[in-house]
Amino acid sequence: MKRTKLLTGLALLILAGCTHSARENAFYTDYVNPFIGTGGHGHTFPGPVLPHGMIQPSPDTRIYQWDACSGYHYSDNSINGFSHTHLSGTGVGDYGDILLMPTTGKQEYQYLGYDSQKTAYASDFSHEEEEARPGYYSVHLKRYNVKAELTATKRAALHRYRFPENKESGFIVDLDYSLQRQENANMELEQISDTEIVGWKQTKGWAEKQDIGFYMKFSKPFTCKIIDTPINTEREGKPFVMNRSKALLQFATENDEEVLVKVGISAVDINGARQNVEKEIPSWNFDSIATAAQNEWNNYLKTIEIESNDETSKKIFYTALYHTAIHPSLFTDIDGRYRGIDGLIHRAETDESIYTVYSLWDTFRALHPLFTIIDSELNDKLVMSLMQKYQEGGILPMWELAGNYTATMIGYHAVPVIVDAYMKGFDKIDGQELLKACLRSAEYDTTGIIASKRMIGGLMPISKYYKNKIGYIPYDKENESVAKGLEYAYNDWCIATLAQAIGDTATYERYKTLANGYKHYYDTSTGFMRGKDINGKWHTPFNPRYSDHRNDDYCEGTAWQWTWFAPHDIEGLIELIGGQEKFTERLDSLFTADSTIDGPLVSADISGMIGQYAHGNEPSHHIVHLYNYIGQPWKTQQLVDTILYTQYFDNPNGLSGNEDCGQMSAWYVLNAMGFYQVCPGAPIYSIGRPIFDRVTINLPDKKKFTIIAHNNSRTNKYVQNIRLDGVLLESPFFMHSDIMKDGQLEIEMGNTPPKQ
Repeated sequence: MKRTKLLTGLALLILAGCTHSARENAFYTDYVNPFIGTGGHGHTFPGPVLPHGMIQPSPDTRIYQWDACSGYHYSDNSINGFSHTHLSGTGVGDYGDILLMPTTGKQEYQYLGYDSQKTAYASDFSHEEEEARPGYYSVHLKRYNVKAELTATKRAALHRYRFPENKESGFIVDLDYSLQRQENANMELEQISDTEIVGWKQTKGWAEKQDIGFYMKFSKPFTCKIIDTPINTEREGKPFVMNRSKALLQFATENDEEVLVKVGISAVDINGARQNVEKEIPSWNFDSIATAAQNEWNNYLKTIEIESNDETSKKIFYTALYHTAIHPSLFTDIDGRYRGIDGLIHRAETDESIYTVYSLWDTFRALHPLFTIIDSELNDKLVMSLMQKYQEGGILPMWELAGNYTATMIGYHAVPVIVDAYMKGFDKIDGQELLKACLRSAEYDTTGIIASKRMIGGLMPISKYYKNKIGYIPYDKENESVAKGLEYAYNDWCIATLAQAIGDTATYERYKTLANGYKHYYDTSTGFMRGKDINGKWHTPFNPRYSDHRNDDYCEGTAWQWTWFAPHDIEGLIELIGGQEKFTERLDSLFTADSTIDGPLVSADISGMIGQYAHGNEPSHHIVHLYNYIGQPWKTQQLVDTILYTQYFDNPNGLSGNEDCGQMSAWYVLNAMGFYQVCPGAPIYSIGRPIFDRVTINLPDKKKFTIIAHNNSRTNKYVQNIRLDGVLLESPFFMHSDIMKDGQLEIEMGNTPPKQ
C-alpha cells in the first residue's frame, strides 16, 4: 500500500472538516495493507470487498497455475482487466467472472493462445501508481493512460475511470474470461440500452456448475459490438473450439473525463443482479460508496482494539483481521433469493442469509472459533447456512463453492464448526437436528446426495466404510489413509460431544469409541503415525519426511506434521507416545529436526518450516500449544513468539503459506492476542504469548474482554503469572464463558521462564 497517498488523503479529509468520529474510524483501516499475501504463495487479492460481501472486484494479472488462484500476483507487471469474483488465499483457483477493461484506441481482443497469461487488451502498470485500502483500489493503466478506481457494496461494484482525450475510448466486457481456463457454457450477452448491458453464463471449473449473471450500467452512452463467434484453436496440442462472448463498447472522451460503471452480479438471474445494483448503488457518488465501505470495515475492525508501540505488528494484526472477513461470502440477492446446492432457486427468510466459500478443512481450526468470540451472530448464520445446504443437498459440505459441493480436502469439518458453536451457546436449531446432520457425514451411505457421481465419491469415500467397519483405514484401500483416519477420529469425537450434550447416550458411546481410532496409526517402533494395510501390516518402506502430494498416506504433509493430530485427546496421545518424558522429547525434536522433505512430488503446501513444523499449512497449527498440556508453557510462549515475528510480515510476501480463506490470519489474530483454541468443540483456550500491551475485545451487549500484558516487550516473551478477573490461574487455560462475561485477563511478562 502506498502509505503516503493514504495519509495525504486522510489529512485532506481532516482539513475539509472531518468529524472526530470519522477520524477515529480512519484509524483502523489505516493499518490495513491489502497487498499482504499477494506475493509468495499467499494467494490474496487487493481489490475492494465488504465484510463477507458477494462481490470482489479486483485486478487480474495472470490467468492460470497455482499462483493465479486469486487472479493477482504482486510479481506481475500487467493487468488483464477487473473481474468481479475472487477467492482469497485458496490452494485451488476458480472465479474471475465478468471482466471489465477500459481501453483507448483500437480494441484488441484476439485469443493469444492456451499458454498465454495475458489477454490481448492487457495493460502494463506500476506498483508506484497503485493503491489499495479496505473498500477501495486504484491503478494507472499505462497502455491506455487511464486511471481506474474500484469500490463495492455487499452485492455490487462501482468503477470510476478517468480517460484521456480520445475519440476511441471505451470498454471491453469479457464474459468468456475466467481464471484457471474454465469451460464456459450457455453464454448470453445483450445490450439493453445505450448505457446498459447484461449477461449470463455457466462455468465448469472447481465448481462443477457455477451460474452467474450480471448487470452493468454506464454513466456515458456507448456504441456496442458483441463478439460471439467461436474460434478454432488448440488446447494442450489438441484441436479445441473456444466459445467467445465479448462486448466492445466505444465513445469519445475529453481529457480527464470520468466515466463510471455500476456492476451487479447474481447466481439467480439477471434481474437479481439488476436489483442488487439499484438497491445498493442508487446514485453515481463514488466517494460516498467508498466512504461507506471504509466505515463498514472500521465497524468490523474495531471489534478488537489493540494498544502497542509496535506499529508494524499493528499493521500485520489489522490486515489479518481484515482477511478474516473476506469469506465465507454472501450468496443471497437483495430480495433474499439464492441458488441452492440442489441447483434450484430458493428464498431465505428475512433474518437469514446464505453464504458460500466454505474452506472448512482450514477454517474450523481458528476462523470459526474467532467468529464465536467477535461476531457470534455471524457465526450462527454461517452454521444455519451449512444446515440449509445439508437440507438441500443431502449432506453437509466438505468445501462448498458457488452453491456446489466440491469434495475438496478430507474429513467432515462442518461437524466441528457446528459442534463448537453449539457448545458455546448456539440454539437456533435443535440439537437433535444438528446431530442428525453430523451423523450423515460420518456414516458410509452414498444414497440421497444431490451431486454428480464423481462428487458423491469424494463426499462419501470408502474410507468411511473402513473406519466404521474395522476401526482404521487401510492404505491399500484408500489414499491419504492416515490423515483421513486422524481427522475422522477428531470429527467423531465432536459427534460424541454433541450426543452427550443432548442426552443421546447410545450415540455418545459409539462415537467415543470411534474417537479413539487415531491410536490405530501409531507405530511405537518409529514414533510416528503410519499407514497400515488391510491385514494390519505397516506400510513399508517408511520415511517420515516423504511427500508425494495428495498421493501418499498423508494430506499436504508428512508423518512429522500429522503425528500430532489428536486435539481431542491430548492426554491419550501423550500416553500413546510413551508418557510425558517421551512425548516431550519427540515434540522437541519436531522443532529441531532438519527441514528437508523427500519425495517425487513434495507438496508445496508444506511451508513455513521450523524444523519439521510447517506453519504454512493447517495440520501444524495447534502443535505449539501442546507444551501447555505437559507443564512446559514457556516452550509454547517461545514458539508462538517465533512464529508471530518470523512467519508474518508487512509486505506482499507476508504469509508463509496460502491464506486459506482467513485461517492463516485467524491464527495470527488469536495468538497475537495471547490465546488459541486447540480443540474446537471443547470451549477451552490455551494461553500463549500476547504481543500487545492491551487488547480489548468489544463483545455484544456492550461487554468487553480485556487482555493486559504487563511488562511486555520483544524480549519479555515469557509468562510469569496469569490472573483472570483478579484470580491467579494455576494452569495456562481459560474458558470461552470467561471471555463472554465481560472479564479481564492480566498476564505478567518477563525475559526468562519462571521455572524450567
